[in-house]
This record gives sequence, C-alpha cells and structure tokens, in this order.
Amino acid sequence: MTEENVILVNQNDEQIGLMPKLEAHEKALLHRAFSVFILNSKNEVMLQQRAHHKYHSPLLWTNTCCSHQREGETNIEAGSRRLFEEMGFKAELKELFHFIYKAPFDNGLTEHELDHVMIGYYNEEPNINPDEVEDWKWMSIEDVKADIEKQPEIYTVWFKIIFDEFDHYLEDHKL
Repeated sequence: MTEENVILVNQNDEQIGLMPKLEAHEKALLHRAFSVFILNSKNEVMLQQRAHHKYHSPLLWTNTCCSHQREGETNIEAGSRRLFEEMGFKAELKELFHFIYKAPFDNGLTEHELDHVMIGYYNEEPNINPDEVEDWKWMSIEDVKADIEKQPEIYTVWFKIIFDEFDHYLEDHKL
C-alpha cells in the first residue's frame, strides 16, 4: 500500500506542497487536517477508541474521526470519506472553524496541523472498521470534560487540544 501524502500549507491554509504523511510528522511540518465530531439528539458526542495496532496512540480515545485531506478534496468531502471509512456511516457535515496546533508524541513524531473542525448529527450505532477503530461510545460533553481532567492519559494528545477548542466554540455559538 502506498503511503498517503498530506497537503503542506502556510498559516493561511494555502497549499505549498505535498509530502508523505510519516515524513511530515517526523519533520513537524504544518499540514492540512480535519476533525469530525458527531453528536446525537441527546447532545452526546461519539468517541472512538483507536485500534490496538495503530503506529501511534493505540487504544486511546479520541473524537469521532480525524485524518488528512487528499489533494483536490474539499474539507467536507474528506470528512465524509473518512467518517464512512472508519465509522461506517454517512452524516451531513458542517465546518465550524479551523485552527493551528502542534502536539509532539513520545515516539518522536509531531502533529503540526491546520485543523478544520466539523460537526454532524447521527443517532444510530456505527459499523466500525476494526482496522481503524477498537471501540466507540457516546458521552455527554460535560462527562468528556470531567473524564479528561480525571484521566487524561486515556485520550489522544490532539483530542484534548481539539476538544477544548470545540467546547469553547459550542459555548460561544448556539448550534
């Protein structure tokens, strides 16, 4: 399988190149990414637990799905594609905001992403892809906040950063 490229960008989200994903994470270069949050009618967020064989952050809990856009793909197209690949369902997505973050991992890789955060709504059970996802659950936003405080080590580095931004966005905007 060929390694996917990520889209290198400047601070204004303008494409400046392509690079294999692993190399971009080794060099900590800024690249385009997205994070999807799926909520249900009870305002609970669907979390996924990363598969046990992932090369970084295995078995940690994170948002519904996240990944990198492919060249020529819109943010919404990328989010929809990956949501279906990882969680096995489709939902209408809306982009809320984007921001830049940098998060180093213990294994020497670094996430340095201009992250487009999207939201969608779904009330059914997902059909998870075991190559990507170990488990999933619904949690209220308040319970996620409390659990991150209590046991931060069970969540991905990027989720803790993105969730904080997402939570502040929800406080400031009534969806």
